Amino acid sequence: MSQEGHTPPRLALRHKDPGVLVVEIAGDWLDRTGLPGVSEVEKELADDGLKALEFEAKDLGRWDSALMVRILAVHDLCAKANVEFRAQTLPKGLAKLIALSQAVPEKSDTARKEVAPSFLERVGESGLATWTGGEAMLSFIGESVLALLKLVRGQAQFRWRDMVEVMQSCGPQALGIVALINFLIGLILAFVGATELARFGASIYTADLVAVAAVREMGCIMTGIILCGRTGAAFAAQLGTMKVNQEIEAFQTFGISPFEFLVLPRMLALILMMPLLCVFADLIGIAGGFLVSTLMLNVAPTVYLNRTVESIHLSSFLLGVFKGSFFGVIVALTGCLRGLQCGTNAAAVGLATTSAVVTGITWIIASDGIFAVICSALHI
Repeated sequence: MSQEGHTPPRLALRHKDPGVLVVEIAGDWLDRTGLPGVSEVEKELADDGLKALEFEAKDLGRWDSALMVRILAVHDLCAKANVEFRAQTLPKGLAKLIALSQAVPEKSDTARKEVAPSFLERVGESGLATWTGGEAMLSFIGESVLALLKLVRGQAQFRWRDMVEVMQSCGPQALGIVALINFLIGLILAFVGATELARFGASIYTADLVAVAAVREMGCIMTGIILCGRTGAAFAAQLGTMKVNQEIEAFQTFGISPFEFLVLPRMLALILMMPLLCVFADLIGIAGGFLVSTLMLNVAPTVYLNRTVESIHLSSFLLGVFKGSFFGVIVALTGCLRGLQCGTNAAAVGLATTSAVVTGITWIIASDGIFAVICSALHI
């Protein structure tokens, strides 16, 4: 039903002369939800015999931009059908608006064109991104050192309960996957070593190979990679979700340092648990080699154990434990850094988690290579 003083809008079609279509518009074109469409006009314009289209608006009442939208739609239909569009019979104000909208056509060369960046531009952008990332990492390391100093002085906003919970998560709960991976690594080392050493009749030295490789390199590096994919990703996801939910801003609002309250417990937990996990990984790796040597290579258990004890030096053992602790710091820093750098949507949490794992594993491998060069130079 129409409101008082309001005439419903109407749109009708008739043929004036052969090839001329007349569009009659009447009523008040103000109610945007009940305006007639132009589908009937489109059907009529499909007739090949039409040459022109004009309007009859003697009964047109009040109107606004809604009518102009319909007129422009009819104009576009006429342009597609190659039919002459006659707007002279429209009200003067509407005709002027139609003419004004068509007066300045869009220039084809004004549209923004996407230009592929050159090779030098890509290199420059990559360099700037690397510089920015390195600067952020150095700043994060500096904040961690300051937080540790505050903890030593007893001034850090820190809860020991939080650290114990993180230690439980990254320590005892990680023993299963650490044991599985390092046991398989010990099996693989024993198989490879036995295959090659058997060519020289030195299969007994398989125990030396497994012991030295597990204690010095494989135990700490595999444990670091496992925790990077397990614990580092969890840190990034936890802090990233807190960033999305604006919990980080809430800590800052209440004067609580997010770094001391969230990052410091996680970093200390990994520093304390990684040496223990590395020792556990060394024992499991040696047990894997022991199983292969005694069951498949016919090596006496006492002989294998004696060779293992003789081949492991205290310096190699301490080096592996130290590297494990260092890898724990890397896992904590990369996970927490990517979590705090997370965006404010759900997709950003996934990106932060992926970036934490990739960055952590990359730095673990790179730092292990640096350790190898330094130890070789120092004859350790």
